[in-house]
Amino acid sequence: MIPRLASLPETAPLHAAFCAELRARGFAGDLSLSGADRTVLATDNSIYQLTPQAVAFPRDRDDLVRIARLLSEDRFAGMRIAPRGGGTGTNGQSLSDGLVVDLSRHMNRILAIDPVTLTVRVEAGVVKDQLNAALRPHGLFFAPELSTSNRATIGGMISTDACGQGSCLYGKTRDHVRALTTILSDGTVWQSEPLDAAGLAAVQARGDRAGAIHRELDRIQRENAALIAEIFPPLNRCLTGYDLAHIRRPDGRFDLNAVLCGSEGTLGFLAEATLAVLPLPSHVALVNLRYGSFDAALRDARALSRLAPASIETVDSKVLALAQGDPVWEGVAAFFPEDAGERARGVNLVEFVGDSEAAVEAALARLTAMLDGDEPAARRRGYTVARGEADVGRIWTMRKKAVGLLGNQKGEARPIAFVEDTAVPPENLADFIAEFRAALDRCHLDYGMFGHVDAGVLHVRPTIDMKAPGAEGLVRAVTEEVVGLTRKYGGLLWGEHGKGVRSEFSPLVFGPLYPALQAVKAAFDPGNQFNPGKIAAPEGAALLTVDGVPTKGSHDRAIPAEVRAGYDEALHCNGNGACYSWDPDEAMCPSWKGTRERRHSPKGRAQLMREWLRRLAVQGVDPLAEARAARTRPGWRTFPARLSASLRRRDDDFSHEVHEAMAGCLACKSCTGLCPIKVDVPTFRAKFLELYHGRYLRPLRHHAIAALEPLAPWLAKAPRLVNAAMRLGAGRAVGLVHAPNLSGLDLGRETARRGVALAEPDALARLSPAERLSSVIVVQDAFTSHYDTPVLLALLDLLMGLGIRPWLAPFRPNGKPLHVHGFLGAFERVAARNVEDLGRLAATGVPLIGLDPSMTLTYRSEYKQALPGRDLPRVALVQEWLAARLDTRAAAADGEPYRLLPHCTERATAQPAVAAWTQVFRAFGLNLVVLPAGCCGMAGTYGHEAENRATSERIYGLSWAKPVAESGRTGRLLADGYSCRSQVKIVDGVRLPHPVEILRDHLAKPIPAPRLGPARHSETI
Repeated sequence: MIPRLASLPETAPLHAAFCAELRARGFAGDLSLSGADRTVLATDNSIYQLTPQAVAFPRDRDDLVRIARLLSEDRFAGMRIAPRGGGTGTNGQSLSDGLVVDLSRHMNRILAIDPVTLTVRVEAGVVKDQLNAALRPHGLFFAPELSTSNRATIGGMISTDACGQGSCLYGKTRDHVRALTTILSDGTVWQSEPLDAAGLAAVQARGDRAGAIHRELDRIQRENAALIAEIFPPLNRCLTGYDLAHIRRPDGRFDLNAVLCGSEGTLGFLAEATLAVLPLPSHVALVNLRYGSFDAALRDARALSRLAPASIETVDSKVLALAQGDPVWEGVAAFFPEDAGERARGVNLVEFVGDSEAAVEAALARLTAMLDGDEPAARRRGYTVARGEADVGRIWTMRKKAVGLLGNQKGEARPIAFVEDTAVPPENLADFIAEFRAALDRCHLDYGMFGHVDAGVLHVRPTIDMKAPGAEGLVRAVTEEVVGLTRKYGGLLWGEHGKGVRSEFSPLVFGPLYPALQAVKAAFDPGNQFNPGKIAAPEGAALLTVDGVPTKGSHDRAIPAEVRAGYDEALHCNGNGACYSWDPDEAMCPSWKGTRERRHSPKGRAQLMREWLRRLAVQGVDPLAEARAARTRPGWRTFPARLSASLRRRDDDFSHEVHEAMAGCLACKSCTGLCPIKVDVPTFRAKFLELYHGRYLRPLRHHAIAALEPLAPWLAKAPRLVNAAMRLGAGRAVGLVHAPNLSGLDLGRETARRGVALAEPDALARLSPAERLSSVIVVQDAFTSHYDTPVLLALLDLLMGLGIRPWLAPFRPNGKPLHVHGFLGAFERVAARNVEDLGRLAATGVPLIGLDPSMTLTYRSEYKQALPGRDLPRVALVQEWLAARLDTRAAAADGEPYRLLPHCTERATAQPAVAAWTQVFRAFGLNLVVLPAGCCGMAGTYGHEAENRATSERIYGLSWAKPVAESGRTGRLLADGYSCRSQVKIVDGVRLPHPVEILRDHLAKPIPAPRLGPARHSETI
């Protein structure tokens, strides 16, 4: 039994008093001193870990004023704060051991869109993709492009003066800022926009903080104009942080926004922004160039740039190889063919955009003419062209995932961010990178590279095991050498991702101008309370250093290596935050979207798991040994101890905070498919629940859910009695709601009426080769067989109508509910029995298929983890098997298309299987469109648990409610997940057909006969 684990040290008295006073003064947002929230917000997308004393989630601008005014009081002079947006910073910009102020939870409203003036006004917590989704109906977009655009906030973009792909055409974030609303350190609400001489004089005459700031910055700029011109390099990326070079606009106006953009939360709270937006290009094309070496790709960029494309992005062979192992490759593989059997060692992606097809094609023609010419020195291997938003968008999605894909490299050493955004003049880039690579090679470090070759910016992530002793020293050594290289080639260490802990190099880079930056900081923040130690520090105060801030690796060193290996699904989360995706129509993490609580995300849960394992290690507890004991001891032997621990339960057990986060997981597996690192929350969640409930008793509903599969055939013998009992509250008594009704059909009688026999190895072995080729075994699942029997019967009728003989595998529990709730010992035993039984059937040569996506995919995922090294039976999803046997080339589509809402587990982990439905429908002469959608909120039994029901329906409303309202009653909206169909019926009272029911109904029309040979290898089994 695991021990009680003390929670984090209590919040320091100063911070606790600050939060209490803040609440007393009417703070309307959320304030958290919990160990879970502090643990989760201790990290960002960097290698660092700094635990805050408390977290504030302001609801509006007034809350920010309350914080600033309270900070300015003498009794809270020792308080330190750090504003936070999406937490995507790679250099610890939003980390603090004081108060973190997270603006993303509540301050995420789009306040105004003006298509006439081409401007928008937004709160700081609005996500970039959220903004562009709102702008799209107006034909507009916010231009600066980021790989993290689905979770990066506008406030964060402004605070780091962010830019990325296309910056040579569109510039940086500051180029699109028209006005900012900032809460200054004394609580003044200040709207900054360019001021002419009269306007500047009027502001300077004010007696408050705003007046003092304008007086001081005007003086700094005038007195240091020559030095500023000398020190700020003429780069596309400029110098992030206090951009004095642009405080005077070309027309002479004074623009405070130049200093605020890139200030990383060190000068005040950014509350709102007025931004310029642009018309969406109506046409786009992308040329994908392949090279024999990465150096060739870099050196070719200058010639490509002369054709003035919108952007040129480059990717090295390591990133390409990792992409090929990710689901994203399915949609882009055709654009990156091999050359004589060899993969490209580097690619350049050259984009052209325009308002007319003719303009884009003309630009393309100029490039292809050059490419088709005889230029052997360029070492180009070949190219492809993608046209249109769909194809181009898929390639850019692959490129956006490069950061995360690098983190998925196997082994303890992983690519990390600390010198990843160097910028040099583009003409120097190839030589600079050659020396950069040589420096890394001397340190025996592996690395991956990608980036914005047209702007002279490459993202380089050296591979280091941060848990190894001396890792921090290696970070320093590499950083110092790269700083020297950037200075040699006229560039910058921080070309794109801000300074953060790298601010220690500010005095070196700015030289005699650094005191001017100190003066800027002092003018805005005389108490040095806003994100201190970053960009500039007042005289006597220290800047942060790259090896002076605790790292995640230093915390993880306390966890024994064998334990880290046993919980590998959590410990390699690198913080990239892909699970914070804003898009409600993306499967990734419904619990995050439904709660907006960062602890209810894969990243949050992984961070909590790391801290939980560390605390166990500190107490000398081996969770692997505890798990082995839990799986072998009978439950009755440990019941007295568990009962005693439950009765004496104390709230200060850190395990309770971890459990609260784990209990909110839907186990939908979107993280395992869509996280670039493949963080697998359902797996480590199950391991946690096993040990947590080895100490504390389980709720009754867990036992009821665990018993459901083996009991289902017996319950189905008395459906009226069981359904009546559920209506009378039998489910609610154990914490379950909206229990589905048993179908009431006698499956045995129905299959006998159809002549469908149970699959037995002896009977199958007697089949002739021809009979075997025209047979298939349907593997039952408890929910379709007993609660949605008509769907199973529709599948049998469909198969027989196609001339295929279906056999029904004897019912066996699949075990998925056991795994979800952490009954891992029982799950292993069920899986072992199933593998043995299904293996005997598979050995006859007759293929196995399953109907429900979630249950069927368990055979290829959870079974593989539970039974390592075992030869697992191949169980295909029905559409995979049909697509491999029907003529899918085909037939003209018949009338209005059907629309499919696939199960989110299937969408996230078996994307080819989702696509297979369209192929099967095409073989029937039908058109099927797979709708973009997230999770329905049911996820097996999650939505049936009373404590989850409100969140379940909130998740449903984010994505599924709209298509169901629009076409749920037309008969053309389909769902292939049993739990999904159940959720729709509960919430909207609509029964969505399963795709096999539609196909069965079209059997009256001539359908191409299936091939009777072995399946093609397109099945994802």
